[in-house]
Parts: sequence; C-alpha cells; structure tokens
Amino acid sequence: MGLLINGSALKPIETTGCGRTDTGVHATQFFAHFDAPVIEDHRNFLYQLNGILPGDITILNLHVVDSDCHARYDAVSRTYQYYIHTYKNGFLEEFSGCYYRRFDIALMQKAADILLKHEDFNSFCKSRAQSQTSLCKITFAKWSESKGKLMFEITADRFLRGMVRALVGTMTDVGIGKISLNDFENIIAARNRRKAGHAAPACGLYLTKIVYPFLNVKSKNHLPHLL
Repeated sequence: MGLLINGSALKPIETTGCGRTDTGVHATQFFAHFDAPVIEDHRNFLYQLNGILPGDITILNLHVVDSDCHARYDAVSRTYQYYIHTYKNGFLEEFSGCYYRRFDIALMQKAADILLKHEDFNSFCKSRAQSQTSLCKITFAKWSESKGKLMFEITADRFLRGMVRALVGTMTDVGIGKISLNDFENIIAARNRRKAGHAAPACGLYLTKIVYPFLNVKSKNHLPHLL
C-alpha cells in the first residue's frame, strides 16, 4: 500500500509487483502497477519517490499503460541470471554465490540443454509453495565462464518459487561430478523437491528482464562492476 500526494490530501494507492523473490535476491528490472490520477511531472514525482525509498531500491521510470494492464499476470516471459565466483572475494559476498570448486561447464551446459525438453519442474519448487501448476516453458538456458566467474542465464514464461536457485544448485552437483546427466533428468522426472540438490545462495540471483505485450523497456543491467 503506497501513498500519493494529491493536493493536500494523502490517498491510499494499492501497488502490485510483478512477482516475489526470496530475501537476498536482486533485480535489475522489476515492474509494479498502480492506479492513480494523472501525474503531470514524472521527473519530480520520481525524485520525491526515490527520496523516501530505502537506499537499495531505485525507481527508474514511470510508464502510462491501460487500466487493465497487470504487472504480474500479463508478463510474457522473465529472465534470471545467476552469478558464481570460485575464489574468496569479500566484495562479492552479497552479490554472487561462492563455491570453492572447479566445475565442468560443458557438463553443466548439457544439463541446461535438458531443461528445454521438459515442462514440469515440480522437483525444483519449494515444497510449501502454493502454485496451481508446476508447468513452465523454458526457452533459453545457458552457462558461461570468465576469469573464475560463472553465470547462468535462463528465460521462461513463468518460474516456480525457488526454482532457479534449486536448478543452479542441482546443476553445480552435475558440474562437480556428484550426479550424472542421467541422474539430473531422473530428478526432473521424479517431480519431488527432495530428489533435487541444494538451493544456491540467494545473493547470486538477479531478475534481469520482464517482457510484456504492451511495453518495450530495455533491461539496463545495473550490476555491480565486479561481476
């Protein structure tokens, strides 16, 4: 519930976000919608709004859309990125998952390729999450590596609660040889969260892009420069 100054009166404004994430997860692109009278001076409104928000939240822009547009349910796709560093670095502690291991990136990419063949990801959903369906259409999944840092990027029409962190944690098990690619596919088929691996640390996960049919906004990816 937000407040909008309209003349001298404060009026309650119901604000709906595009989704929810675990504590510690970041977002370089996030949308929320609210119904309000016409805001004439967007620049001044943004200045005042950012002035009262916590330091780790920044509003970049306002977009006028039709009254029936919904920030959560109208999203066509979402993209997440997960960052891993494999050596101690205090500057990355809050922004990247740390694993003191050597990974076989080629094997992890083969695991990512397997994801594109499946649609039911109940094995990677938090057990107490109340989702009506565990079906998700993944359209992109890729691992990359540079100078001891790994990045996993994934795009889908929707994600289950805790899904990306569970996927990353399980694929790191593939990357260290703890489980095989056949094991990984069997975990997907089991539709049982207990069969999958650990959830990767929340600090490494970023929501980076959301696509709507009525809005075209480029993701600015304001990530820490050390990543």
